[in-house]
Amino acid sequence: MKDIILKSTITCPECGHQETEQMPTDACQYFYQCKSCDVVLKPTADDCCVFCSYGTVPCPPIQEGSDCGGSSCC
Repeated sequence: MKDIILKSTITCPECGHQETEQMPTDACQYFYQCKSCDVVLKPTADDCCVFCSYGTVPCPPIQEGSDCGGSSCC
């Protein structure tokens, strides 16, 4: 069984700021406010959460092999 990574570094596409955050294990995180420029990030069209779109590690449901799809884990 594969170990699930619970931290991911989000990179803001607006200002380039990077912040390492703890990911929730029971849901996807749909919004994230950049701690530098205050822009609110939302996942891109093909992703279920901000970690999958802007993070270095995808969210735990995707790591586990779930077909997240934006609604099944949120």
